[in-house]
Amino acid sequence: MVITKFGGPEVFALWEMPRPEPKYGELLVRVVASGTNPVDAKIRANGTWAGIVPPAILGYDVSGIVEKVGSGVTEFSPGDEVFYTPEIFGNQSGSYAEYNAVSASIVAKKPQSLSHLEAAAVPLAGGTAWETVVRRLKLQSGETILIHGGAGGVGSFAIQIAKSLNARTLATAGSSNQDTLRQLGADVAIDYQKQDPAEVALRETGGEGVDAVFDAVGGENLNKSLTALRPFGRAATTLGVKVDLGNVQSKNLTIYSIFLTRERGRLQELTNPIEQRKLKPFIDQVLPLEEVRKAHERLDSGHGKGKIVLRISEK
Repeated sequence: MVITKFGGPEVFALWEMPRPEPKYGELLVRVVASGTNPVDAKIRANGTWAGIVPPAILGYDVSGIVEKVGSGVTEFSPGDEVFYTPEIFGNQSGSYAEYNAVSASIVAKKPQSLSHLEAAAVPLAGGTAWETVVRRLKLQSGETILIHGGAGGVGSFAIQIAKSLNARTLATAGSSNQDTLRQLGADVAIDYQKQDPAEVALRETGGEGVDAVFDAVGGENLNKSLTALRPFGRAATTLGVKVDLGNVQSKNLTIYSIFLTRERGRLQELTNPIEQRKLKPFIDQVLPLEEVRKAHERLDSGHGKGKIVLRISEK
């Protein structure tokens, strides 16, 4: 499915294109399933910031089977089941297609306990949550974290990762997704439509504040949450940093801005808790590739839960 120009979900068209050939250090992967992500919709609307020029194939989550191995690649063979998140910048050939050519360096073996549909929901959202909660915030057992957007693709992974680390987890979502937060393991479900998350966080910590904040929503969430962070606390956002630096300095806070780099190691790290059943993708809907427009309509709404996965081929 190709975007013929920038715009709304209607710009997608079904095209027949030549099968790519793997170059040196690359794999040709037959895509079984592709995840969808908010960044897909941003690029579809206007992807000039990412160096995308229509016509282009979007999609940044793959679970599939190695079809062909390029020269110089020794760690994979045809038939291997793999998963990964393709590069974004300047990438004209994403995962909304039957085949994808990719650098072997960012590909990992698919977790055996997951189907391809499940695995396709992991790399970008799960990788972002892992990078944020484990690598940057370095959340520890016994600490408390406030997660904004807990019912979304990234947030649903973040809650599970925080719980696997034995951290107390407070998470926000709208009224219709409160049960989802609890099912994912949140200790405190916060309805941002009716409650002030910062006030709830302070109340739940006896006024001391949480140890960490993860904002996967944007807007003023991070700035408003600084009052709920204890001194020397940490915060991270995937949507740009707009904060009151006075509050940051006076409380000795650390703020992380997250953009996911592509690497095999992070996917391998994610595989361990997945195989131990501590982490599972939260899939809301599976659609055939030809119905990608429906997925993007949901992405544009900003009020979905979990992940929408596209079924592209049979195993």
